[in-house]
Amino acid sequence: MRFVTFEKSDGTVRSGVIVESDLVVDMSEATNGSLPEKLIDFLEKSEQNMTSVAQLSYLTYGDKGVYPIHDVRLIAPLPAPRSFRDFYAFEQHVKSARKNRGLQMIPEWYQIPVFYFSNHLAIKGPEDNIPIPIDSNWLDYELEMACVIGKQGRNISAKDADNYIFGYCILNDWSARDLQRHEMKVGLGPAKGKDFATSIGPWIITKDELEYRRSGKGFDLSMKAKVNGVLLSEGNMKDIYYSFAEMIERASAGVTLFPGEIIGSGTVGTGCILELGTEVHRWLLPGDVIELEIDKLGVLKNSII
Repeated sequence: MRFVTFEKSDGTVRSGVIVESDLVVDMSEATNGSLPEKLIDFLEKSEQNMTSVAQLSYLTYGDKGVYPIHDVRLIAPLPAPRSFRDFYAFEQHVKSARKNRGLQMIPEWYQIPVFYFSNHLAIKGPEDNIPIPIDSNWLDYELEMACVIGKQGRNISAKDADNYIFGYCILNDWSARDLQRHEMKVGLGPAKGKDFATSIGPWIITKDELEYRRSGKGFDLSMKAKVNGVLLSEGNMKDIYYSFAEMIERASAGVTLFPGEIIGSGTVGTGCILELGTEVHRWLLPGDVIELEIDKLGVLKNSII
């Protein structure tokens, strides 16, 4: 199933599911309020609520709470997640990005999956505009996949971690590279170079939808990024070095994870300008349109202003 959050013509914001590819069901309206209006509340009892929401797939156009998808505006499927951790899990990206900065690969990267916290209150959705941060001239996109936690847990083992995943979505970890480079010389970060925007969407697909694509530690899903219609980045999620299960094990060690937290994969190989090099493409400028595409997860499109 594909979960979305959307704005209706009257300005109200609701969450629901896409059915028959071109219809959106307001799960609260369709169930007379037995399901919550917001996805963050749905996730609090995701296993129980999934039983109820599965019945919505059988609704047809004209039934209560069903809207043509072109009559609503999709926003970030989880507009205010409880937290956002971003990992660094694709080896090719790490190697290439470090090489471009004249740095060798560090052995510690192979010992533990590492992450940083980013701003979970600066989430953007499909078609949203992304303002260039103040004092930045090196704006970059980052092609990533994210998982959404659907069940509370602590000290979760990798072998059990899939039970805590609700679903997956595309993630664009926008980066102000000049701010990032400056602050990380202090030995802390990234922080200010990341906290202005992160895009997710256009929907969250439930984990069962991807099982047949499982390959290695990831999934056989092509990942692409275009700038102004030109293909710049191309990779595959199956090339990931650390699985989402391993990331969850690391994140939950001594820490409780809650429904509605987001975990990012880090950038796929070739998935940003920093890695490709500015001789391949300049930093992003106002007017640029960036499209991230992952098999089954759709297309996440944003414009720079």
